Amino acid sequence: MPDGRNRKDIKIGDFVEIVQKHHQRTGELTDGLVKRILTKSANHPHGIKVQLDTGEVGRVKNIIEED
Repeated sequence: MPDGRNRKDIKIGDFVEIVQKHHQRTGELTDGLVKRILTKSANHPHGIKVQLDTGEVGRVKNIIEED
């Protein structure tokens, strides 16, 4: 299962779990659909930053594979 550190693994419309900046200490995850990919580099050690369709922004921790 790909984690959220490589930009090439994340596509618009993917269902992902992100950690928002204010949840980094607790590690609380928010899930949703990717609306925009905000990180420009190919990879990031803490996860690629995305915006969900709800408007929430955070770093991808898990990409949920849909069957």
